[in-house]
Amino acid sequence: MVLAANARGRALRVPELITSRENRWLKQFRAALAGESQRGRGAADPETEIVGVEGPHLVETALRAGLAVSAVLVSEAGARHLAELGEWIAEPTRLLATSDRLFAQIASTETPQGIAALVQPPRACFDDLVRGGVPLVLIMAGVQDPGNVGALLRAAEAFGASGAAACAAGGIGTADPFGPKALRASAGSALRLPILRGVGTPVLLTQLRMAGVRVYATSPGTCAGAALDAAGNAGSRGPFAPWQVNWREPAALLVGNEGAGLPGDLVRSSDAVVSIPQIAARESGVAMDSLNAAIAGAILLYEAASQRGLGKA
Repeated sequence: MVLAANARGRALRVPELITSRENRWLKQFRAALAGESQRGRGAADPETEIVGVEGPHLVETALRAGLAVSAVLVSEAGARHLAELGEWIAEPTRLLATSDRLFAQIASTETPQGIAALVQPPRACFDDLVRGGVPLVLIMAGVQDPGNVGALLRAAEAFGASGAAACAAGGIGTADPFGPKALRASAGSALRLPILRGVGTPVLLTQLRMAGVRVYATSPGTCAGAALDAAGNAGSRGPFAPWQVNWREPAALLVGNEGAGLPGDLVRSSDAVVSIPQIAARESGVAMDSLNAAIAGAILLYEAASQRGLGKA
């Protein structure tokens, strides 16, 4: 498998051919693309953590983001992608090739596109979340569905969030933002947006408060527009409609578990509660199921972006 040059006439490296399914590189790709290389949600050692990304878009995102890429693997059919991406694959990244059959055995998708990479995900600290401009932070507390995690991160990047955090809440962890499903759902946003992991939600809320960032809590219950009882500190703390919140100030949005929502202690420790009214519930008078966590988060992030001048010249 020899590729002499890309469309711009730049010389390309020749991939090393792998023919055995027992090859150590194929084993590493198989584990990483299955999400098995992680050391637990939020507990991976950032110095050694490796994740698998699959498909030309995610591989290109990782390469262009300047992340540490230990290896890139292409199949016979996927070798065509090297014409565009080959120049980004510099030493010491290993460039590997295998058959379509062996690639299909290690891929995590039903219709593989023939290219994957082993990547060290970006690391972030608290300061990365609040650095520059007016912070807008997404906090995912116990969001278990990796599709929701990826969609929330995609919305966060699209609507100008300064960073995100993946935390546990009520003993429920948040799905790994760098797991295969979350990565695909984020469309690469997880590889570009600063994401903090491994910090307790109460600790994070304290840090945000000290940094002057106002925390708005939402949950499946509040998103349905239901008022909180006395224990939930209703009244001056809300629940507020999205447009009643001043998102132009430093703000953090706290999104909870898809089914259980946010624990009461986290709601009470937030600065206010924000709720998304539903027309169907108002007109029918019947309690409606809450909005999907990703949809609710995207609506609120959009409102924040709109108040901050989204779409204005």
